[in-house]
Amino acid sequence: MLTPDQARDRAADIVARAVRAGADAADAVFAADASLDVSVRLGALEDVGRSESEELGLRVFVGQRSASVSTSDLSTDAIAALVERAVAMAREAPEDRWAGLAPQERLLHGAPPLLDLADGDEPTPAELREWALQAEDAARAVPGVTNSEGGGASASRSVWALATSHGFAGAYAATAYSLSASVLAGDAATGMERDYAHHAARKRAHLDSPDSIGRRAGERAVARRNPGRIASGPMPVVFDPRVGSSLLSHLTGAISGQAIARKTSFLLDALGTQVFADGVSICDDPHRPHGLRSRPFDGEGLPVSPVAIVENGMLETWLLDSGSARQLGLEPTGHAARGVGGGPGVSPSNLYMAAGIVPVATLIADIADGVYVTELIGQGINGVTGDYSRGAAGFRIVGGQIAGPVAEFTIAGNLKDMFLALTPANDLEFRHGLNVPTVRVDGMTVASG
Repeated sequence: MLTPDQARDRAADIVARAVRAGADAADAVFAADASLDVSVRLGALEDVGRSESEELGLRVFVGQRSASVSTSDLSTDAIAALVERAVAMAREAPEDRWAGLAPQERLLHGAPPLLDLADGDEPTPAELREWALQAEDAARAVPGVTNSEGGGASASRSVWALATSHGFAGAYAATAYSLSASVLAGDAATGMERDYAHHAARKRAHLDSPDSIGRRAGERAVARRNPGRIASGPMPVVFDPRVGSSLLSHLTGAISGQAIARKTSFLLDALGTQVFADGVSICDDPHRPHGLRSRPFDGEGLPVSPVAIVENGMLETWLLDSGSARQLGLEPTGHAARGVGGGPGVSPSNLYMAAGIVPVATLIADIADGVYVTELIGQGINGVTGDYSRGAAGFRIVGGQIAGPVAEFTIAGNLKDMFLALTPANDLEFRHGLNVPTVRVDGMTVASG
C-alpha cells in the first residue's frame, strides 16, 4: 500500500493533469484499503477473507459546470483517459452556480494535527482466528446460550488523500481492529432470541478482550429469553446507548446544509433556538486521539476543530460544505465529507451527547410503567416533518426497575418533541463514532404488535 505522502502525490498529479487538459479547477481523492477478516462458528473456522483496493476520484470544473469520475485502474493510459473524459463531461454538464472548490483563504495551511490514527501492529490470520474463537467460546459458555451465529475478528489499514488545484494537498493513514460475537438463547418451544456484542478500535491495545465481548453477547441473548408483550399507550422510553446514538443521526441529517438548502428538514427554522432541553449539549470532536471518526481536515481541505452543535439545548450551527454554504449565504463549517465518486456531502466526526448529571438508576427510578429499548427495527422516519415510528425490543420498566424482556412493539413520536423531552444519564462512554449516554424520552407512544 502507498504511504500517505505517495497517496498525496498521486492525487496532486491527477489534479495537475486535469488543469493541463483544460479544467478551470479540479480536486482529486485517492483511497486505498487492505483488510483481513476471519469468522468462526461452533468452534470451527468458517471463512478467511482478504481484500485490497486502490481507487482514484477526480472532480473537474469548467466555469460553473462540473463532472466527477472515478476508477480503480491506475495505469498511465487509464489515468490519461479518465482526465480527458472528465473534462469533456464537464463541458457538457448543466451549470450550477453554487458548485466549486472550497474558499482558498479557508484551506488548511501548515502541518495537520497529529491524531494517532494508525497502529504498527498487524495481526496474522492465525491471531485473528484465535480472537474470534475465544469470543465465541466465552459467549457459548454463558448458561442458557443454545446456539451460535459465530465470532469474527478483523484488521484493516487505509490511506486517504485529497488534493485541489488551488493549493491543498494532504493525506493520512488509519488502522482499525474489530471483534464480535453473536449467539442465540432459548429453544424451539419457547422461541429463540439473538443478541451480539461488538467493539472496534484504532489501536489493537484498545480493543476489548475476546472474553469480555463473548460474555456480553451471551448475557444479552440470555436476558432476552421468553419475551412478553407490553401494554399500548403513552409512556417514558429509555434508550440504551447502543440504540440511542441513532437519535444523533436523525439530528445531523436534519441540520445538514443540503437539507436546509432544499427545505427538506423538520429543523428548517431552528438555528439559534431551543431544540433540546436545558442542559443538553451535543459536540463534534474531529481531534479526538485515535477516534474512530477523527480526521485532520475535511473532505474539501478545510481545517476542522471541536465544535458545540447543541449547547445547553440551543442549536448553534448547521453542518455545511462549501456548496450548501454558498447557497445559504454562510461559511463552510469544516464538515464536508468525500467518497471517491461524486462531490462532497456533509458528515460529523466523533459526535457525542455530553453526559448528564444523574445515574441510570436515578433516571428510571420514578418510572412506574415504561420501556427500556435495546433494539430498533426499521426506518420509519420522516425527515421533513420529524415524525418517528420504529419497531423495537427491550425490557419493561416497572416501579423504577428493569423488569422482564418485551418484544414486537412500536415506539412513536415526533423528533422535535422527543428532543425537547430528552434527559441524558451520566454513563457516557466513547466506544463508537456516535456516542450517547443512556437517554430517557418522556411522552412517547408505545403500541404492542
